[in-house]
Amino acid sequence: MYSVALRGQWLVQCFSCFPGIARSLCARSYFGDGVDDGFISIDGSFNGDWKSPEIDFPNKKPDLENNHENHTRGNFNGRRSFFGNVRSDAEKVLEILQQDGPGYDAKAALDDLEIRVSGLLVREVLLGILRTINCANKSRCAKLGYKFFVWSGQQENYRHTTNSYHLIMKIFADAEEFKAMSRLVEEMTENGFPTTARTFNILICTCGEAGLAKRVVERFIKSKTFNYRPFKHSYNAILHSLLVVSQYKLIEWVYQQMLIECHSPDILTYNILMFTKFRLGKLDQFHRLLDEMGRSGFSPDFHTFNILLHVLGKGDKPLAALNLLNHMKEVGCDPSVLHFTTLIDGLSRAGNLDACNYFFDEMTKHGCTPDVVCYTVMITGYIAAGELEKAEGLFDEMIIRGQLPNVFTYNSMIRGLCMAGKFDKACLMLKEMEFRGCNPNFLVYSTLVSNLRNAGKLSEAHEVITHMIEKGQYIHLVSKIKGYRRC
Repeated sequence: MYSVALRGQWLVQCFSCFPGIARSLCARSYFGDGVDDGFISIDGSFNGDWKSPEIDFPNKKPDLENNHENHTRGNFNGRRSFFGNVRSDAEKVLEILQQDGPGYDAKAALDDLEIRVSGLLVREVLLGILRTINCANKSRCAKLGYKFFVWSGQQENYRHTTNSYHLIMKIFADAEEFKAMSRLVEEMTENGFPTTARTFNILICTCGEAGLAKRVVERFIKSKTFNYRPFKHSYNAILHSLLVVSQYKLIEWVYQQMLIECHSPDILTYNILMFTKFRLGKLDQFHRLLDEMGRSGFSPDFHTFNILLHVLGKGDKPLAALNLLNHMKEVGCDPSVLHFTTLIDGLSRAGNLDACNYFFDEMTKHGCTPDVVCYTVMITGYIAAGELEKAEGLFDEMIIRGQLPNVFTYNSMIRGLCMAGKFDKACLMLKEMEFRGCNPNFLVYSTLVSNLRNAGKLSEAHEVITHMIEKGQYIHLVSKIKGYRRC
């Protein structure tokens, strides 16, 4: 079987036999689980009904003489006031938890607050703890998180939800308290809460690293309390979670178990399997799955086309990719900025910048506005090719067009400036990103420090590390930079 890169025309002919485009997955992110994971903060966006059993908003009847606009404004102000109160209460709780220790009764202090415990409050407090975990305080954070979890669960008119269990599990996971996390799962099921795809995802990310991945998978396959919505069946939920954490070998094993249990694959299953086969370098099996999908009556959907463009891009087959994009239009699936970005990224990794430029221009001609991710992919490609001036031109262009650079954009630019020996400009860019409200992460600091050190600019590197620590980056991360050890 020839590789996809040599069979672009075959792909187009193959697709022409499909009756239509399956749209079932286009409404949600391919790499999300489609359910609320409980990790949205109060400042995030909320969809759906504002009211829930855990939220009490002012319920006063509107004056019939007031117009609809005033009524809407009043509801908004009530909601904003409620969220502000929850945020304030969460800060008070975190202050008390920080003081916990010998001679200080944190539970009594929490009782004295006389605050109303709600799902939002619990989420804000646990998120606050989760954000502060590092290797120096992980054990303490786990204890404080669980102490608050137990205390809040004992309060009147409040009951923990699956999402609150997931948050405390995530705290235990980051704190490497694996036994405690396992006990939480048992407590969840004992209290009548079903384990979900999110539960599985948290466990597989941690237990997988501890060598227990297959055991976790078998447990969920056999579980009678596994709530795998919105997926068709439990195997898809498991396969999807394994894809997120790049457990490709386990995906193959789970699929075999799926067939043994006589479960038929659907379009999501095929998408996951094809991507897995590509990542494992098994292109012959990739093609067989594509043929099998067609014979089973499934049409390629939004994500199938994205996978195929990824394969063609990395295979440096721009002509085949162009034919595929044209075919997508013919069958009613207009290529989006995601499709073009995926293709450009693959071509960039293959070193074909001319093709990247062509498809970047084609994207704008067809009404697709490049977003920050697309610009970053292009900039990164130019940096890798040593074409700093073109990268700088695109960087300026994206800002003019209202696309604010993110940490990955800045990291690429800083790396490019360092490669060109423009260290002063690289340090200025670090300050610029902070001025624009984009907080540098460890990757950005590491890129700058490593390049400064390799250039013999040790004092400048030391200044960046000092600035990094002052900005709240964890001290233990500094030890990852070769040549620097701090305690």
